[in-house]
Amino acid sequence: MKPKPEVVMIGLGYIGLPTAALISSQHTFVHGVDINQNVVDTINKGQIHIVEPDLENVVSNAVQNGYLFASCSPVEASTYIIVVPTPFKGDNEPDISFVEAATKSIIPLLKEGDLYIIESTSPVGTTEKMKDYIYAERPELRDQIYMAYCPERVLPGNVMYELVNNDRVIGGINDKSTKKAVAFYGQYVKGKLHETNARTAEMCKLVENSSRDVQIAFANELSLICDKADIDVWELIELANKHPRVNILSPGCGVGGHCIAVDPYFIVSDYPKESKIIGTAREINNYKSFWCAEKIQNAKLEFQIKHGRKPSVALMGLAFKPNIDDLRESPAKYIAQKVLQNANNETHYIVEPNINEHAVFKLTDYQEATQKADIIAFLVAHDEFKTLELNSNKVILDFCGINL
Repeated sequence: MKPKPEVVMIGLGYIGLPTAALISSQHTFVHGVDINQNVVDTINKGQIHIVEPDLENVVSNAVQNGYLFASCSPVEASTYIIVVPTPFKGDNEPDISFVEAATKSIIPLLKEGDLYIIESTSPVGTTEKMKDYIYAERPELRDQIYMAYCPERVLPGNVMYELVNNDRVIGGINDKSTKKAVAFYGQYVKGKLHETNARTAEMCKLVENSSRDVQIAFANELSLICDKADIDVWELIELANKHPRVNILSPGCGVGGHCIAVDPYFIVSDYPKESKIIGTAREINNYKSFWCAEKIQNAKLEFQIKHGRKPSVALMGLAFKPNIDDLRESPAKYIAQKVLQNANNETHYIVEPNINEHAVFKLTDYQEATQKADIIAFLVAHDEFKTLELNSNKVILDFCGINL
C-alpha cells in the first residue's frame, strides 16, 4: 500500500518534474500529475522525458524509494502545486485555461487547512481568480485554506541547483497564506524567501523577464545598426563594457524560451497603453529572427550569383539557448522554418546536437554538416560549435557570437 501523498504536483514538465524531484528527495511523498500518459509511465520507471543535468538520478532514487509516483489524476494531499503551461490565444493574449483546469480538478479534494500554490507564469490577478473559482464551488472553504503564488526562477541546464539556492518571492491572498507557503518552501529552499502579496508576486515574475527582454533588445538593435555601419558588434560591446558602469548583453538571433520571450506579453496584454518600452522590445527581438532569416536568404543568392550554382546551407542549432534541448519559442527554430519555406532546391543541413530526432526537421551531425555546407549559419552558441575548424572558403554567418 502506497503512503498517503503530502504534495500533489500538477504538471511534470521542465519545472514541475524538477520541483517534484527536489521535494521528494527530502523524504516528502509527492504525487505527480500530468495529462501525458507517456510522461507518467516514463517517470514511474525512474526515468525522465527532458534533458536536465542531475535530474534523472534524483527522480530515479525518489521513485525507487517510494517518495515519487506519477499518474494522470490528482489525489488527496495537504499541499497542491500548479505548474502547468500558460500559452497564448489570439493576439498574444495569455491563456490560463490550463491553470483553471488544474485548479478545478482538485477542488473536490480540498479540505480545511490545505495549501494551494500556483507556480505557473500568470497574469496579475490569477491567484485571486482561482480563489473565486474555489470558493464558488466550495463556499465552506472560504478562509479555511491557504492560497499563494510563488514563481520559479531557474535556468535550464542548472535547474536542480537553482531550485534549492535561488531566492523566491512568495505572495499569498492574505498574510496567513503567505506565511504558510513560506513555511512550506523553507523545508526545501536554501535561498531567501521574500514575503509579499499574490498580485505583487505575479507581477514580479513578469517584470524580471521583461527587464531581461528589454536589455537583450538593446543588444539586438545594436547588432542591426552595426551590420549597417560595417562595425563588428562583438568587438564594440566588449570595448563598451570596459566602462565601469556599462554592461551590454550579447546579441543573438532573437529571444526564446518559456520565460523571456513570453512573460512580457502578459504585461502588454493587460496594460497596452502603459507598456511602450516592453512592447517595443518584444517587437525588436521578434524582428531579429526575421532579419537573420533574410540574411541567410541573401547569402544564398549572393553565393549563387558568384559561383553559378545553388549553395548548401548548415543551420547550426535549434534550441532557444546554448547547451540545452529546449526548443520552446526558439528563434533558431523559427529561422530554420523560414529558410526552408523559402528554399529553392538548395540542400539544407539542420543541426541540433542536444536532441536525437525531431518531428519536422531531419537532423544532421554538426561535423558532417559543416564539412558539406557552403554556407554555415550559427544560430545557437552550443559548446560543440566553438571547437570546429572550418575551411576558409566557407561563408560564415555568426548570429550568436561563436567567433571562430
